[in-house]
Amino acid sequence: MAKQQFQAESKRLLDMMINSIYTHKEIFLRELISNASDAIDKRHFRSLTDASLVPEGGFEIHLAVDEDNRTLTISDNGIGMTREELETNLGTIAQSGSLAFKKENQTEDTDIIGQFGVGFYASFMVASHVKVVSKACGSDQAYVWESDGADGFTIEPGEKETYGTDIILTIKPNPEGEDAESYDEFLQTYRLSGLVRKYSDYIRYPIKMLMPHSQAKPKPEDAPEDYQPEYETIYTEDTLNSMVPLWKKDKKDITQDEYDEFYRNKFMDYMKPARTIHSHSEGLTASYDALLYIPSQAPYDYYSKDFAKGLSLYTSGVLIMDKCADLLPDYFGFVRGLVDSSDLSLNISREMLQHDRQLKAIAISLEKKIKAELLKMQKDEPEEYEKFWNSFGYSIKVGAYANYGAAKEKLRDLIMFYSAKEKKLISLKQYREAMPEEQEEIYYASGSSVEMLDKLPQAEMVRKHDYDILYLTADIDEFVINLLESQDEKKFRSITAGDLNLSSEEEKKEAEEKSTANRAMFDMMKEALDGKVKDVRVSSRLVSDPVCLTSDGSLSIEMERILNNVQNSGGQFNAEKILEINASHPIFETLIRLYANDPEKLKTYTNLLYNQALLIAGIPVEDPAAFSNAICDLMAQK
Repeated sequence: MAKQQFQAESKRLLDMMINSIYTHKEIFLRELISNASDAIDKRHFRSLTDASLVPEGGFEIHLAVDEDNRTLTISDNGIGMTREELETNLGTIAQSGSLAFKKENQTEDTDIIGQFGVGFYASFMVASHVKVVSKACGSDQAYVWESDGADGFTIEPGEKETYGTDIILTIKPNPEGEDAESYDEFLQTYRLSGLVRKYSDYIRYPIKMLMPHSQAKPKPEDAPEDYQPEYETIYTEDTLNSMVPLWKKDKKDITQDEYDEFYRNKFMDYMKPARTIHSHSEGLTASYDALLYIPSQAPYDYYSKDFAKGLSLYTSGVLIMDKCADLLPDYFGFVRGLVDSSDLSLNISREMLQHDRQLKAIAISLEKKIKAELLKMQKDEPEEYEKFWNSFGYSIKVGAYANYGAAKEKLRDLIMFYSAKEKKLISLKQYREAMPEEQEEIYYASGSSVEMLDKLPQAEMVRKHDYDILYLTADIDEFVINLLESQDEKKFRSITAGDLNLSSEEEKKEAEEKSTANRAMFDMMKEALDGKVKDVRVSSRLVSDPVCLTSDGSLSIEMERILNNVQNSGGQFNAEKILEINASHPIFETLIRLYANDPEKLKTYTNLLYNQALLIAGIPVEDPAAFSNAICDLMAQK
């Protein structure tokens, strides 16, 4: 029979389609199984009104391997195709009977996977020759479609006893060369069974194949005492897929143990998840089922560049992508799980997914559900949320800071900091609700540890007023708090920067008068520090400690330390440091006496006080040896 040409396609178009739409050659099996499932769906639909169409033994998909002839056969007992349907559905790229079937029968509630005919042509990625034998339900004649690729195809009458379709692929020979990819894997039963479990595990019909199994031969009656069992290989027809997706079941029919077991098996985590989110959503933009898990601990590589975030993406139970990163924002990258939507095309590439409107709608919906679940945990089980925060809080803080704070309002309520008063992590909302009415600002302190911050002299004045202080101990914390700016109209204020406005008018006036009266002494002290501080002044925040360092401007002392520790940060950062002296401390009178009688010793004392203030702030002194010698000299004086 004369070869027919594809209606409007050339070999170049076919090659381009295969290479651009499918990243991995193994996808061909997923596509052909999905087409087989569609064919069975159609026959099943029609059998509802015609019982004669129900096949003996039920609906099934079969795989068969012939290694000697290098063939792989995918068979179904579905609706089958007539000669005209073979020519129409397989003769035109991007043409399929599935979409037409849905329109013709108005079966919008029927999950038809292969709405586009592109998938069938994935066969040519692994096959040098494709043969399709099909017999349509109700027909007495079968037909055979054959093709070697884009050069064309033939259709002629054939023989087939039962209704349905057999697709016989002649697998390509292995190319020469050490680095050449092998096609032999698609003739290996264990590899094929693995691909079924990976991509088609939740196809609703059983996918069967003869699988080899080793079993012991019967022990002979006259076997000696040292008899060693002999084994033989037998073949049994095994069902390769589980068929029923957990996420498609009604939530009331699933126990938490079943959810947990699915999580441990799929994501190889020996720990139970902290939270399970099982969601079914129907909307104008996108409908989907989602099964999400919040892990109870971070994976070992979560904060490394090797970690790949993303959810498994299915369409009607068929895996499209193992890790679809576009379904999760980076700050929720710790979430594991899957999404199944019949609104997405099976024949879709990563590039297409990035621009898919339905996918974006699903991602927005999932983000809201994840946030709602975390807030519920924070409210109802604060101890569990604290464990979660210790594992994944840094990720959320990075999300709040990234892209100039684009997501800061979404994440604000999730953020936690350590409370000096409560001695535990609290949210910004909790701090704000506990504030006394007269408190004007939300106070925080930044440093390397809670223990160090607890001893800051600048905190004494805040504690004197019985106000709480948030301790910021991660490098990113102060950057985040500055970006958030305020909480419910109360601004954030560092206890080590600017005027805390906690002193009485009388105390402020007294401090100002003492600063003015001793201006010459403070200028000498500033000069002795040789540009290390912007100013020396009387403190209005110190209560019992002699000295502290504060800063003017937007760059705090802690931010200076962090920025200067970052590689390639683009130069040296310097906060505008202020050396504050407690005028109520005995050291102040000593400084006044030295200014009048021994200016050189005043300079020595000034450097000692500056280095002391550095150490209190958690900053290493610039010259430890000089600092040590100065202390020894002071101790040696009579």
